[in-house]
Amino acid sequence: MASVVHNITFDCPDAYALGQFWSVVTARPLTDEDFPGDEEVLIELGSGVNLLFKQVPDPKTVKNRVHVCLRPDVPRDEEVTRLLAAGAALVADQRRPDGTGWVVLGDPEGNEFCVERSAAEKAATA
Repeated sequence: MASVVHNITFDCPDAYALGQFWSVVTARPLTDEDFPGDEEVLIELGSGVNLLFKQVPDPKTVKNRVHVCLRPDVPRDEEVTRLLAAGAALVADQRRPDGTGWVVLGDPEGNEFCVERSAAEKAATA
C-alpha cells in the first residue's frame, strides 16, 4: 500500500492573490470556480498533484520546512528573471561559476521555493 500526493497546500491570508501568482509560475489557470475573496483556490497541475491555497488568519513566521523545487523548460536564469518580474523575491543565490546550483526565491507571501537548472542545462553538463 502507498499514498500519493494529491495537493500541496499553502496557508495564506489571501488565497486568490497567492493563487494568481502561482498561476503565472506554473502557466496553469485557477479553476473556473475560483474568485477573489474565496477562502480556497486550486491550480490543477495536470500531473495528478494540485496546488491548493487556503486562507488562514495567522501570518508566516518562520522558514518553510517543506518547499517546492521548480525545473523550468527554459534556462534557469531566464526563469529566475521572469519570476522576479512576476513578484517573487530573491532569498538566496546558490548558483556556481560552473553553471550548477539553484536560486531560492520567495513568493509574495514569503514561501520559499527553488529554481533549478532546466533539463537541457543539466544534460549539457553531464
